[in-house]
Amino acid sequence: MSVPAPMLATSGRPPEGADQWAVEMKWDGMRSICRTRGGRVDFYSRNLNNVTACFPELGLAMSELGAGRDLILDGEIVAPDPATGAPSFARLQRRMHLTRPSVELRRAVPVQLFVFDLLGIDGENTMVMPYVDRRARLADLELSGPSVQTPPYWTGIPVDTMLDTAASHGLEGIVSKRIDSTYRPRTRSRLWLKTPLRKSAEVIIAGWIASSSRGHRGALASLILGAYDHSGRLIHLGQVGTGFTAAVRRELRERLSELAVTEPPFDRSPPHELATTVHWVQPRLVGTVEYREYAGSLRHPSWRGLCTEINAEHVGLPE
Repeated sequence: MSVPAPMLATSGRPPEGADQWAVEMKWDGMRSICRTRGGRVDFYSRNLNNVTACFPELGLAMSELGAGRDLILDGEIVAPDPATGAPSFARLQRRMHLTRPSVELRRAVPVQLFVFDLLGIDGENTMVMPYVDRRARLADLELSGPSVQTPPYWTGIPVDTMLDTAASHGLEGIVSKRIDSTYRPRTRSRLWLKTPLRKSAEVIIAGWIASSSRGHRGALASLILGAYDHSGRLIHLGQVGTGFTAAVRRELRERLSELAVTEPPFDRSPPHELATTVHWVQPRLVGTVEYREYAGSLRHPSWRGLCTEINAEHVGLPE
């Protein structure tokens, strides 16, 4: 049996009818298909690139837990935050592309494998089985140790309760899966629904980048964002290019043109690649963005709108 590409969830609100759906926590990490066979362990990314060398400690753990069996598992590789225990994608990025992580790095940024589906066992294709049956077979394997866990799922619990639970533990959100759904490789299905939780923050507009695409040349493409740290220095937070309507883009471009300056307003030099492409502005306008995570820069920010009632001097770094 060959290694399949993972099944994907569709973004959306959690479904009604809790009895027909199982709910899992959404782990902020790297999706991975794990294959164990004859003592050999391989990890594959969502695009089926072999990433085994990036996570040698997980290979050792699964070699022991797999006990020589032929297993194909679906899961998530995560790097827990040492303060909260919640998976941190920012920490995981330090490991994702290093094929020879040093012992020091492995100690500083330990990783874990969270296994949540069984796709094959000893040559048997379990993808044709309903979700709850696959999860029962997975539980029988007792894949549990310091580096490997099989997280639980829940049924019959209101989704709002599950979202509140995810939020209280600092998790990314929830994934709802039909209890009778089969596993469909390489398919983005509405039988799996992901509902991420997002944070919001006030940000200062420090500049903007013009579009170079045909038909929109010169229009506002994205905003450069900043906020003040505890020392009163304006810090670069990244940029946002989604969440705008055409009318909002025009309005922002007009307002920002009146605040144009020739030098970046940041106290520290912004990334070099921005130096020649940004129209810098006085840091006066404040807006709100939604984002997934902040670790020196905003991850997956989306624009919500201007905050005219907030003074830019009062905008601090996101939590």
